[in-house]
Amino acid sequence: MRAFATTAALISLLLPIATPAFAAEPVKPLKIGVLNDMSGIYADMAGPGSVIAAQMAVEDFGGTVLGRPIEIVTGDHQNKPDVGSAIVNRWIDEDGVDVIADIPTSSVLLAVQEIGRRKNKLVLASTGGSSDFTGKFCAVTGIHWTYDTYALAVGTGAPLAKDGPWFFITADYAFGHALERDTADAVTKAGGKVVGSVKHPQGTTDFSSYLLKAQSSGAKLVAFASSGADEVNAIKQATEFGLPQSGIKLAGLYLHITDIHAIGLETAQGLILTQGFYWDLNDETRVWSKRFYARHKAMPTMGQAGTYSAILHYLNAVKAAATTDTEKVVAQMKATPVNDFFAKNGHIRADGRMVHDLYVLQVKAPGESKYPWDYLKLIRTIPGDAAFRPLAEGGCPLVKS
Repeated sequence: MRAFATTAALISLLLPIATPAFAAEPVKPLKIGVLNDMSGIYADMAGPGSVIAAQMAVEDFGGTVLGRPIEIVTGDHQNKPDVGSAIVNRWIDEDGVDVIADIPTSSVLLAVQEIGRRKNKLVLASTGGSSDFTGKFCAVTGIHWTYDTYALAVGTGAPLAKDGPWFFITADYAFGHALERDTADAVTKAGGKVVGSVKHPQGTTDFSSYLLKAQSSGAKLVAFASSGADEVNAIKQATEFGLPQSGIKLAGLYLHITDIHAIGLETAQGLILTQGFYWDLNDETRVWSKRFYARHKAMPTMGQAGTYSAILHYLNAVKAAATTDTEKVVAQMKATPVNDFFAKNGHIRADGRMVHDLYVLQVKAPGESKYPWDYLKLIRTIPGDAAFRPLAEGGCPLVKS
């Protein structure tokens, strides 16, 4: 009996060592990085609003995919390619970020495109605009969602071509250069004439010298190939300088609903703009936009709505493909039509361009606005295949001749 008891005691002492309990490994989240300008000239058109849109997409999807929680991380690139690149490299190499979304400022966007290409990570561009993203700098890992400079030129430049001669006041970086190039090309092809242009640095507050050059050029239409606070300031100052009063038309080539809100209908009335989305188009856009407004206290820009749509489409593709492998997910995204409040029967081409209808709208006069944020009226709808550059003309190496 004593021997049995001693043996039993030894076994009881050894059992915890022989059968240790292991804590379950935490499930690795799927991380989506929203990269944009959080406090500078593009904060209103992207910024915190794009983060809210991304969070709404995750919540509406259900919060998890393939048994993994979905996490949104954010970064402020300060409109600097080196800052944006450093954030994205850290996200990928150290933080395990799976996809980078939003990305206003085309110089940053094109830098991030190269990182995505090298490291096989998806770049979902919803606010950066250079058409070169799906042109000569296209990548298997890059998808362009909301609009691009070619589409803006088709929507705004071509119809106003003969209202000139044209003069461009252009932001001196990749987006501005691409927007002027694409619009000038559309204007000349439509029989219009360009008499000059001038470049201004990002973050300009005094446009007086540029406006004087425009006035002295003989132009009848001054086009602002910039965005955000730069474009808002330029249009306000052009009105203060009396350009519209002297018979010179103004064209804001890249305006958002938040820009019209900042300018005011009294000054902005009559401006023509091209949009990939407008909150008050139909019942679907209104329902989603009012949800967004409840969180952000501003109606969504086309880029913010595009961020939601792009991320939701990505998550649905991950679920359908049952993997987060970038190439398989991209293939699934390209094989699946886009049908949501943002786009109907949209499709992603070989060059990464998501093709969908665009809208040409005009800013209402103050007396036409009947309720808050009722700023725009629809002039015409441009079918996607007519709005975006033909696939064969972009110079994308992915496109077979």
